[in-house]
Amino acid sequence: MAMGRAERIALIGETLADVREVMVEGASGIVSVARFGRPRYEASRRRVVWENGAVAQAFSSEDPESLRGPQFAAAWCDELAKWKNAEATFDMLQFGLRLSPGPVQLITTTPRPVPLIKRLIADKAVRKTRLLTADNADNLAPGFIKRLTRRYGGSRLGRQELDGELIEDREDALWSRAMIEAAHAAPRGERRRTLVAIDPPATSGRASSACGIVVAASLGGGRAVVLEDASVTAASPRHWALKAVAAYHRHGADAIVAEVNQGGEMVASVLKAVDAGVPVRQVRASRGKWLRAEPVAALYEQGRVAHARRFPALEDEMCDFGPEGLSNGRSPDRLDALVWALGELLLKGASEPLVRAL
Repeated sequence: MAMGRAERIALIGETLADVREVMVEGASGIVSVARFGRPRYEASRRRVVWENGAVAQAFSSEDPESLRGPQFAAAWCDELAKWKNAEATFDMLQFGLRLSPGPVQLITTTPRPVPLIKRLIADKAVRKTRLLTADNADNLAPGFIKRLTRRYGGSRLGRQELDGELIEDREDALWSRAMIEAAHAAPRGERRRTLVAIDPPATSGRASSACGIVVAASLGGGRAVVLEDASVTAASPRHWALKAVAAYHRHGADAIVAEVNQGGEMVASVLKAVDAGVPVRQVRASRGKWLRAEPVAALYEQGRVAHARRFPALEDEMCDFGPEGLSNGRSPDRLDALVWALGELLLKGASEPLVRAL
């Protein structure tokens, strides 16, 4: 911090109660953690006072106008992502940060996809630090991390609250985070037919796309469950073929479904070289990725697809897949494999003959 010391500080929380109970007097609040010259909290004036004359004033996001007039050298904004009047409160604070040669502000918050947070993260002038809850394990109750990770690990809530990730929905995406969370209900029914679907990359090596490998099974009643995302990146044809065949045996699958638009007969021949006895259904895309994915997304909306566990990389692709593809321009390989698997299980006749690799 370039400044020497701040004599006038703004403390801003969602409510005044949050400022006092968390930021000031909480277990990790200013008063509790002070080592030297412990400050005192003057409740009647809503301020923290140090012996050296520094003063920190409490403010609430419920009253942005209360920041009109006072001026500060520094500010601490806590849990900004859940402020009630975030934009107005933050904007008003900026006009008051006019003391000392270099006013500074500290923002501590769980990252939620609200406009202000997204704007600050994109601002190159803002220094960003991300910490996992696990990084603070020494200061937490024994077993806390393990218990929450077991229950929420990999979920949207867990990635946001435990890992500090900014998880947001893409407005034009076929899948939403809410749809994905709903799919994590326990799947019911006995597995009837299990498929391993492959979306092979057009090239191999370090610069290649991932090879999408997804395992899914039908449960009867027009329902299915996704069992595994076994996708691999930068893989040679033999490497992804080994992974696909291993998944086939691991899950006791009925067949491997492989898109052959890119590799043609090469896909079947590579699988044959690994295990000639594995049944392979070769499928060819006649429509674009978006049109193929739409009916599969509808299955999720109808509650007909469950996920056996969390698949973060696959689920991120699903929630980032719009009419023009993924926002980063990469190929949605995991998603393509998912679409082939569920399409074959739920959207096509299950009695079609299997074609073995020759």
